This record gives sequence, structure tokens and C-alpha cells, in this order.
Amino acid sequence: MASGWSLIIGLLIVVAASLAAWFFSPKGENLTVWRSTLILSFVSCYLMWAIVFLAQLHPLIAPKRADIRPDRVPS
Repeated sequence: MASGWSLIIGLLIVVAASLAAWFFSPKGENLTVWRSTLILSFVSCYLMWAIVFLAQLHPLIAPKRADIRPDRVPS
């Protein structure tokens, strides 16, 4: 279900969307603004998603149960 392949597939989608934004952005005096805005938006959204995804896939702190007596906690 959740694996490292999700990150690679997401990266490929972002690269494809960035290439599409590069070639299909409206021509005119604001061409650079359009390209920069779209590509930076795609990259920012991907980075945010990847960080949250990895934080849930490999948490730094393991959850602990509070209702277990200390003498019953496995070492």
C-alpha cells in the first residue's frame, strides 16, 4: 500500500506537470512569471506532500500506551 514507490511516482507526475507548464504556459510578456509560478507551485506541493508522507511512514517517536502498568511493559 504505502511504499517508496509512491514518492517516485509522485516525482514523475510533478516532473511531467512542470514540463507541461514550461511548454504550454501562455506566451507574452508574463511568460517567465507564469512558468516560475506554476513550477514552484508544483515543487512546493510535492515537497510538502513528501515530507508529510515520510513522517507518517517512518515516525520519529513511537506511540506509547498509557494504560499499561509499568511492571507489564516488555523491555
